[in-house]
Amino acid sequence: MSTIAVEGGTRLSGTVRVLGAKNAVLKEMVSALLAPGRHCLSNVPSILDVELMCSVLEHTGCRVEQTGDELAIVVPEALNPEAPIDLVRQMRASIVVLGPLLARCGEARVALPGGDDLGARPIEWHTSGLEQMGAGFELVHGELIGRIDGRLKGTEIELPFPSVGATENLLLAAALAEGETVIVNAAREPEIKDLIAQLTEMGASISGGGTSIITVLGVDELRPVEHKVIPDRLEGGTYALAGAITGGDVTVTGCYPEHLRMELRKLEDTGCEVEHGDGWLRVRGPERPTPTDLATLPFPGFHTDMHPQMVALLSVASGTSVVTENLYDARFRYVGELARMGADITIEAQHAIVRGVDHLSGCPVLAPDIRAGAALVLAGLRAEGVTEVGDASHIDRGYEDFAGRLASLGASVERS
Repeated sequence: MSTIAVEGGTRLSGTVRVLGAKNAVLKEMVSALLAPGRHCLSNVPSILDVELMCSVLEHTGCRVEQTGDELAIVVPEALNPEAPIDLVRQMRASIVVLGPLLARCGEARVALPGGDDLGARPIEWHTSGLEQMGAGFELVHGELIGRIDGRLKGTEIELPFPSVGATENLLLAAALAEGETVIVNAAREPEIKDLIAQLTEMGASISGGGTSIITVLGVDELRPVEHKVIPDRLEGGTYALAGAITGGDVTVTGCYPEHLRMELRKLEDTGCEVEHGDGWLRVRGPERPTPTDLATLPFPGFHTDMHPQMVALLSVASGTSVVTENLYDARFRYVGELARMGADITIEAQHAIVRGVDHLSGCPVLAPDIRAGAALVLAGLRAEGVTEVGDASHIDRGYEDFAGRLASLGASVERS
């Protein structure tokens, strides 16, 4: 089992540069399927989920090569329209191959997705929208098989919730569909705006990115392009919180602070000093944070993937905070591990009542998912003694060299 061992008690200080956004690059890798030829993505992080998506693309017939932060994808004229279960079960984002494969091949065979176990995240919103565009689906031995007769047809699709994955799948499918597709109640995340920017560079006709109504006028063909992936706001937010929880002084560069408005506001509520400018932000943490309440919401609300790290900070606050999780019903699975370190947290339905304690104690814990794993490492930075975070491979899915980057800020941390 891979482990990150961290000894608490050091105030982090220094500068760390973030890499490309995991939640953007995975979908932008998939969008390459829409156009034969050589695509190039830059600012790509070396993380496990990128490796997994490379394997998914290679299974469809693509040639993929990563050199440093550049990723080259050569897409053939004829694709194998399949994403196998051994790959898809490891990463939920692979479900977005469904739309592009249907658009390019007229069929798609995709295993039902896995990834972090955060509770029910229905793919019915994906398939329902694609059915309205003319696709038909059947589930056979755990494999979702989709087919279309001819070409996908543009239509108006209203999502019951601004789902990021469903919005992306429908965007990718609509780019090559016949006629106009209107996605109502679309997700507004920055990563979707970046995907739209890439698709537009490829020749797609899309308007409304960043709003709740996105309009796509389908085109007959797209072309391969070079595209730079936007910075990872979640990585930047995690390092900002690492500075906050240690009472340190951390500057994050290569980021877009406007993508973390609500998260930075909540850090200020806990007593942090926050500064930011063009492409950077700086967080100076207090001796002890003050409590605050928050609720996770779709962008521009507080990101659910920053929730566990924030709870780690609030677990040592000077009072009681309430954190409400509105997106994933199993997001609180990490709370038992924090409690093992001495945190006082009670779960009531979708609410966590976090009663701040004077100190945490280092001990062995397990990372149940990417962000919870990062949160446990952050808690270890504050705890007395050594915290060993097991199953650290979860963290590798979203952070490049997490231990090394924390060490560059002064943390006493080792990866094994």
